[in-house]
Amino acid sequence: MTTFRAFLVEKNEDRTFTRSVVDRELDDLPAGELLIDVKFSSLNYKDALSATGNPGVTRSYPHTPGIDAAGTILESAVANFTAGDEVVVIGFDLGMNTSGGFGERVRVPAAWAVPLPQGLSLEEAMILGTAGFTAALSIHKLERAGMSPEGGPILVSGATGGVGSVAIKLLDQLGYEPHAVTGKEDQHEFLKSIGAREILSREDLEAGSDRPLLKEQWGGVVDTVGGGMLFNAIKGLRYGQSAAACGLVNSPNIPASVLPFILRHVNLLGIDSVEQPLAEKIEIWGKLAGEWKLTGLTELKKSTLSLHTLSEAIETILGGEMVGRGVVDLSL
Repeated sequence: MTTFRAFLVEKNEDRTFTRSVVDRELDDLPAGELLIDVKFSSLNYKDALSATGNPGVTRSYPHTPGIDAAGTILESAVANFTAGDEVVVIGFDLGMNTSGGFGERVRVPAAWAVPLPQGLSLEEAMILGTAGFTAALSIHKLERAGMSPEGGPILVSGATGGVGSVAIKLLDQLGYEPHAVTGKEDQHEFLKSIGAREILSREDLEAGSDRPLLKEQWGGVVDTVGGGMLFNAIKGLRYGQSAAACGLVNSPNIPASVLPFILRHVNLLGIDSVEQPLAEKIEIWGKLAGEWKLTGLTELKKSTLSLHTLSEAIETILGGEMVGRGVVDLSL
């Protein structure tokens, strides 16, 4: 098969963007050692930015977004992968400036691919995707910095989103007490069903923004929003604890001072899943397939998308209304 279906974003002469499902040729794909038959992908906020022309994500159009892909190798030019192997590709340049997982075929360097770990199906890997991987990476790094269930409740911002919902469910399963921050009052039951013990509003977290320090409450923070809410969370960390920053949907800037860092001995940890070395990606995927395998993982899949329903879902996630994980089934 030399043609395949793909979700294509095109830039118009008036600098607007058009999204459609088209047939593409294999020759349209970039060079790479692996040709992959994509079975599943997932929708992330970065995909929506790529699909709407954000130059910080994607510079050249026409383009197929999709920073996640899980599928079967069709062709391999390297010895460590063979045709028929099941693999997961997240991060690096996939879906940014390299044609991504919203197409039935991708061609990528072998160094981007992780063998599907035993214990996960291709669909389960995409229920997790970059969002789930980022949540797990945040918790992994927080634990390396000393976070433990005995250290107090863990605050999770942007709790109904992909990263937030996986973080809450994983923290609960690992014996922590996750507290969720959300502006969606209609999703409180969903958050409680996946393990949130307490639910805070955005206003709750923003209270006290004029104070240099807040009451010591949190044994750790998984923050997906940035801005003032992140710094307020830092001001409420217990002595010696840490916040993991992995998102910026509110703002990339924080109104910060050094006081909590000095007086409370706390840490701000940066989380990046894009350029994470392959060996560490394999380690985290192994945890998610093994000791950290989520029971009831499918509870996080709130929508099954096709290439034809992606455009509407992109508007949903840009509007901050996406809940849980949206999995793209390329067979639909």
